[in-house]
Amino acid sequence: MSVQTNLKDVLQPVEKAKGLPNAHYIDLDVFDEEKQAVLFNNWSGIGYGKDIPSAGDAKPINFLGMPLLMVRDRDGEIGVFQNTCRHRGMILIEEPTKVRGPIRCPYHGWCYGLKGELRTTPHVGGPGNNEHEEIKLDKLGLFKIRSYVWHDIVFVNISGEAPEFTNANAALMERWKEFDQPMTHGGPESSMKLQLKANWKLAVENYLESYHLPFVHPGLNSYSRLEDHYNIDESGQYAGQGTLVYQQLEGEGGHKFPDFDDLSDKWNEAGEYIAVYPNVLLGTHRDHFFTILLEPTGLNETTEHIELYYKDEAVKNPEMGTMLATNAIRWKSVLEEDIFVVEGMQRGRKGDLFDGGKFSPAMDGPTHNFHHWVASNLEASRNT
Repeated sequence: MSVQTNLKDVLQPVEKAKGLPNAHYIDLDVFDEEKQAVLFNNWSGIGYGKDIPSAGDAKPINFLGMPLLMVRDRDGEIGVFQNTCRHRGMILIEEPTKVRGPIRCPYHGWCYGLKGELRTTPHVGGPGNNEHEEIKLDKLGLFKIRSYVWHDIVFVNISGEAPEFTNANAALMERWKEFDQPMTHGGPESSMKLQLKANWKLAVENYLESYHLPFVHPGLNSYSRLEDHYNIDESGQYAGQGTLVYQQLEGEGGHKFPDFDDLSDKWNEAGEYIAVYPNVLLGTHRDHFFTILLEPTGLNETTEHIELYYKDEAVKNPEMGTMLATNAIRWKSVLEEDIFVVEGMQRGRKGDLFDGGKFSPAMDGPTHNFHHWVASNLEASRNT
């Protein structure tokens, strides 16, 4: 590995701090270091429960080269496993599928249950003999990955060393406890993807702040102005921004999406947009909730998986169909406006003289928070 980057300036208070050095966006060795210290050591988002809605549904996921398998078992629970057979390491499932019996390895036929347990080992003791004293079924189940489902997002901690999800994210879960209620995905038109030619961290950084609104989102800024926003600059696992003037979408005949249940008055006109470190972006409002899962597919390549959720009756009401599509288009348009700045920052990190940049103490607190969190995780990993 190359010489470790100097993070001393990143760990300073916002008034004195610099951002992460260029290498954290353009160097493959640093990318690999962050993969372990930041993404694998914490609770990272990898997928959605909606993609495996029924018992037996399984979806393979390549997360930074790690072959994973999301499975919904017969009890309706979601489990995540390493997608490799315990015999010779063969990939078990290549494409999303419905598992109607056991999970069967295509190489030598070893079979696993939906909870990962090894069930049968054909001919392991010789032709026609499915047992061997050295093959212990109870010791050779699939490697299980720690997982937790929150707001339909499947989070994993690959290292197994992070605090429990509910402890790591206790502050945000308390902040948004009013939204801990059933939500329904808006359907196919409420699923979108954007491809970014940029390091995944730049998408987080841009999402955290409202400073860029007048310059990048003039349409949004016309009714939700910079001065109508506030910073959410929390220690720990999250930060972001909020607005005091959220306006509900109104369809023909004055239709609006129904509100989530029992919300406090705060949410009459408020909306909040928070990054759950490391790679999940969330937005919440009185009548809809969205998630953006950032999938790092390379050093400077990121896929944004965008999903919108509503109160159940909004999705089931035929009169809301056009509004669901309109809301999805509206959010996709806003997010597309960010692409040129995120990709522009990526290209800018090739400038040898750029020193991480200078934060505005008034406007960049959440972005500094994220840089500080990344640097802290790297320092902790280097010191172990």
